[in-house]
Amino acid sequence: MSQSRRQFLKTTGTLLAAQTALSLCPQSFAGEESKKRPNILFFFPDQHRYDWIGATPTIPVHTPNLDALGLRGVRFSRAYCPSPLCAPSRACIAAGKEYDHCRVPSNREDYPLDQTTFYTLLRDSGYHVAGCGKFDLHKGSPTWGLDGKHRLEEWGFSDGIDNAGKWDAINSGAKEPKDPYMHYLRQQELLSVHVEDFNTRRGKDNYCNTAPTLLAEEAYCDNWVGKNGLKLIRQSPKGKPWFLQVNFTGPHSPMDITQRMDAICRDRDFLPPNRNSEYDEKIHNAIRQNYSAMIENIDRWLGLYIEELIQRGELENTLIVFSSDHGEMLGDHNLWGKSKPHEASVGVPLVLAGPQIKRGLVSNALVSAMDLTATFLEYAEIPIPQTMDSRSLCPILHGKTEKHRDVLLSGLGNWRVAFDGEHKLVTGYGKNGEDMLFDMTKDRLENENSAAKASEKVKTLKETMLKPF
Repeated sequence: MSQSRRQFLKTTGTLLAAQTALSLCPQSFAGEESKKRPNILFFFPDQHRYDWIGATPTIPVHTPNLDALGLRGVRFSRAYCPSPLCAPSRACIAAGKEYDHCRVPSNREDYPLDQTTFYTLLRDSGYHVAGCGKFDLHKGSPTWGLDGKHRLEEWGFSDGIDNAGKWDAINSGAKEPKDPYMHYLRQQELLSVHVEDFNTRRGKDNYCNTAPTLLAEEAYCDNWVGKNGLKLIRQSPKGKPWFLQVNFTGPHSPMDITQRMDAICRDRDFLPPNRNSEYDEKIHNAIRQNYSAMIENIDRWLGLYIEELIQRGELENTLIVFSSDHGEMLGDHNLWGKSKPHEASVGVPLVLAGPQIKRGLVSNALVSAMDLTATFLEYAEIPIPQTMDSRSLCPILHGKTEKHRDVLLSGLGNWRVAFDGEHKLVTGYGKNGEDMLFDMTKDRLENENSAAKASEKVKTLKETMLKPF
């Protein structure tokens, strides 16, 4: 246990063997400690699309710690978010419910406080429940409090720091901070530096501004969030299991990165977006370099947290989870951001490692990020409420089954998606709202609508969709 994560990586030689300090425990997740209810570490970045990980050979993004986590656990290759928009997606996970049941249809509504969260269930069962970063459970009411604790207790947290997302922080607190991150910048006399930088990143072409921020490394928001999370672990009471959710603000747009990140991301060539007629190849490549740099910085923090768990002697009895609230179009189909029914928007990375979890499994089961809710509760030995739509992933994680759901659902506003593992149906999307059907076994880029040729398949998938609001 004396080796550091860096020392261990130096001895492994290859990326495949770069399993961070997880490999320091040859009988990882199976010992005396596993009899206790596990700690839960939930890494939850904002707008991280499903394929932008080191395990995708065609994308030169470097995520050695996430790759190592997958080698020590289970990586799901077909995971969807319940809704590709911040507030609905996060509400669905908090409630363990599908989009049509969670009562947060857009970014205009707050999470209904009469709807129990899994955070509350964990806390009531004896867990110390903590979180930091962008929660986005009160999107309709931009009130964080300068200490970031405004709604935490009501949501079920024991401790934490809730800060605004990138644009909410600027739009609400450019002159007078409303959240703890902008308050921190003002204390460091950096508020105007950050505001002026973001003002250059506004507008339709905001993705094209790939220049680094003038903020120092320690003042960059995701680094500030990462440090807050480590403090919360260290402040957790002894003798109680803890849950920590770390909500990074990246890799959400704009494409702001630090000068350190800029220096290491430029010597890479990415494939251009699918069916994009905007900008030239050089601009697209720079955008994708910045997006990758934000992800790699979050991966760096994952390694630091794993090292912290080792130093605390808690690695073997901690469930570690990595996912995202939704994806990012990155110019595919001439689209940017989220809110779309395409794979780049609804697909998310999902990796779990911890007690009793099989090692090195890549599962193609159909799973929703919303299924993490029941998974957390099962690990905490808490009964899963019948009102939840969430289904525990434990049968797959523990090697008892290979199948999970027959159909994956996602939705936002008027459109809905149903995916059965082979065909993906989209209804109510676009100006005409015409049905779109994609054969995902041949066309994962979703370039050919085959709805007119497969009316029976369209009918079958429509029957699986839930009723809209």
